[in-house]
Amino acid sequence: MGYQDLSYWLSSLDEPLTPRAGLPGDTDADVAIVGAGYTGLWTAFYLAEADPTLRIVVLEREIAGYGASGRNGGWCSALFPTSLPALARRHGRDRALAMQRAMHDTVREVGRVVAAEGVDCDWRAGGTVVLARTGPQLDRARAAVAEAHAYGLTDDDLVLLDAAEAAARCAADGVRGGTYTPHCAAVHPAKLVRGLARAVERRGVRLHERTPVTALRPGAAVTPAGVVRAPVVVRATEGFTPALPGHRRSVAPVYSLMVATPPLPEETWARIGLAERETFSDHRHVIVYGQRTADGRLAFGGRGAPYHYGSRVRPDFDREPRVFAALRRALGELFPVLGPDVPVTHAWGGPLGVARDWAASVGLDRRTGLAWAGGYVGDGVGTSNLAGRTLADLITGRESDLTALPWVGHRSPRWEPEPLRWLAMNAGLRVMSSADETELRTHRPARRAALFARFLGH
Repeated sequence: MGYQDLSYWLSSLDEPLTPRAGLPGDTDADVAIVGAGYTGLWTAFYLAEADPTLRIVVLEREIAGYGASGRNGGWCSALFPTSLPALARRHGRDRALAMQRAMHDTVREVGRVVAAEGVDCDWRAGGTVVLARTGPQLDRARAAVAEAHAYGLTDDDLVLLDAAEAAARCAADGVRGGTYTPHCAAVHPAKLVRGLARAVERRGVRLHERTPVTALRPGAAVTPAGVVRAPVVVRATEGFTPALPGHRRSVAPVYSLMVATPPLPEETWARIGLAERETFSDHRHVIVYGQRTADGRLAFGGRGAPYHYGSRVRPDFDREPRVFAALRRALGELFPVLGPDVPVTHAWGGPLGVARDWAASVGLDRRTGLAWAGGYVGDGVGTSNLAGRTLADLITGRESDLTALPWVGHRSPRWEPEPLRWLAMNAGLRVMSSADETELRTHRPARRAALFARFLGH
């Protein structure tokens, strides 16, 4: 399988996916970054911008955008995996709100950079509509808006939609209402990550592909081709982190899968909506997500693939026929205009990183020089930019509003050892999937799903 086969996004690039030269041997740097996805590349970008004299080396096992950065749903959103109430309980109301405002600013910042750097990534800031199609889903929509407003946000940030307003944006079947936020842009994720790789190279960053890192230690990133010696080493490996020695239980790699239709005719889009290329979801328990692509496809994904014992990550896990079939059914239920046999041209998937407390984090251990960012739980397109800016400030020693945010320095607990991790993750998936089926069938809330979500720290 070639790199272009990893996702619709990578297959549609107008460039060869030829790996850059690998690391030629031992070398010295000021900062070594492991991983050429969004986190690693944004960190390199802002470091080079802050101090053009820095010697920055990025090491990537495959090619830039091989992981989640080249396979995700293309939501550059202000979503953060830890809720406002959870942040407020740990850090206080003001710092929780500062975190959310920083995420709002992040969407605008990514838009600014892609325009300034000429990164043609099909950027469209159309916001996100989250539909409610059952009574319990509508209750969750109301609760989400009430919670946001209780923490100082307004209708300009998140607004409750009635049935007509929601359907005007996304005319899915059986819509009862929903929510809308302007703080999201639809993007072509592979164009974004590949354009970002070129932007950092223009700033003098050395990017070595097909260079796996086998160990991280203070002052060094070790590869089969040689050692990069650097006082600061950044781990930016997200769902692939468990492969590093000592990190098997740092995050759990959870698979998210997607399908894409062929380009749909305009008369079909007239019935579906999404005229502003709003990203869309609904208020079910097991997350689904979609967007109208710039070339007129529906790209639609969701969770539902099993967690694999021992945090294993393998290419054959990217494709799960049962989940692809479920995604097609869900898409057909949302949009009956697609017909009984929803046409699909592409199907793919990949792992994302989940910390034990569902909390993304960023930090630098000044004693060892080891830095990290991740645990985005699928919200990494935007959050990785904030991570890159924050790491740049931490590494260069600049105190800023970003370095004072509550996720800085957070240490998540390690996941339980196997088989507890496998049992808990897959039991939770079954409970929440069953809850969604029950709600769609009976329109009554399923209490067990909420209880299990709280147990997992969701």
